[in-house]
Amino acid sequence: MNRKFWISAVVMFVLASVLSYLVHEMLLKADYAKLGAMMRPAAEMQARLGYVVLAHVSFALAFTWIYIMGKEDRPWLMQGVRYGIAIALVAVVPMYLIYHSVTPTPLDVAIKQIVYDGISTVILGAVLAWINR
Repeated sequence: MNRKFWISAVVMFVLASVLSYLVHEMLLKADYAKLGAMMRPAAEMQARLGYVVLAHVSFALAFTWIYIMGKEDRPWLMQGVRYGIAIALVAVVPMYLIYHSVTPTPLDVAIKQIVYDGISTVILGAVLAWINR
């Protein structure tokens, strides 16, 4: 793993964290507030923030590694968008459909989560491809 890998992974960690905050703390905040007891109280979430950081570190490392290993000699933007869509279909869509199935997450919230996190994943793929063009 070279310097570009580590730079890419750090950028993915920071950008994924920012996009996650935007999606879940801003865009979906009102939807989550309606779920009441299904969501942890703010103090409990804060106490578990380390797990969120660990999740973003894990994501950033794997997202970067998989992209670099499968990178082709093609135009970077379309390659990044395609990669983001593929990862969203492998991870984002199944995760929120499963959450909807096994928890009382309303379908409209799950769809918003899929759309917002799917867009975020495509943005991450495009940025990663730009760094590694």
